[in-house]
Amino acid sequence: MPRSCNVVVLLSGTGSNLQALIDSTADGENPVRIAAVIANRSDAYGLQRARDAGIATRVLEHGDYQGRDAFDAALMQAIDDFAPQLVVLAGFMRILTPAFVRHYHGRLLNIHPSLLPRHKGLHTHQRALEAGDTEHGCSVHFVTEELDGGPLVVQAVIPVHSQDTAASLAQRVHAQEHRIYPLAVRWFAEGRLQLTQAGPRFDGVALPPTGYPINCKEIPCAAP
Repeated sequence: MPRSCNVVVLLSGTGSNLQALIDSTADGENPVRIAAVIANRSDAYGLQRARDAGIATRVLEHGDYQGRDAFDAALMQAIDDFAPQLVVLAGFMRILTPAFVRHYHGRLLNIHPSLLPRHKGLHTHQRALEAGDTEHGCSVHFVTEELDGGPLVVQAVIPVHSQDTAASLAQRVHAQEHRIYPLAVRWFAEGRLQLTQAGPRFDGVALPPTGYPINCKEIPCAAP
């Protein structure tokens, strides 16, 4: 088994993707070690999920700091106290400063509920319906200074059905998020995924601009 990879998870809400990460480590074969969960809201339910799993937690309320730079500086210190190899954004509802992003370059992952580069930002499911998209999904990407614009790692693609609503799409996309985010985090922990100057590489091979494609119909996604 590869040596463990310390991971710090940042969140603001319920932490369903955190739970998927926790569950993915249950078999003892996964080198991912979630060292800490840090939230910017004391009422984030994800903190309770972490405590239930015996994971250290910290809360930094962004309203306690004089602006984004001060908050991100304190957040970096809190993260670095746990010496992580990887930082995972799991519903962390903050726009990060360039200094923060540069500090964790190549070891900062996010998941977004659309097939990037389509539908950056919010309300992605409704926007996919309004655009008449026939496919929708979610994307894991390395974080850069461009919002939702970093190099793609993996995408799960689902069909959009004629009867779909924003709520039904969200439910189906969330199910795929819970599959591909633990997968990408494990790839990084195993040394299979790296961000190089030329872009992301998986098992030594350059990934396409859309990342590793996983096409999900109505059956569970297969992945290497």
